[in-house]
Amino acid sequence: MQIDTRLHAASSDATHTALPTHDAVELTNGGSLANIRLDDQMYVLRITRAGKLILTK
Repeated sequence: MQIDTRLHAASSDATHTALPTHDAVELTNGGSLANIRLDDQMYVLRITRAGKLILTK
């Protein structure tokens, strides 16, 4: 499994432009589920009771 370290490097380097930030509670409209579309694929974002995020296809 190959891990992409570019996101970690970008977040630790203050000279990079800030990444877009989205509030998960706003994405779920105050609930615990939201649909997220990427091209022609639909994913489900879920906020668990423990406050973790799960993204499934």
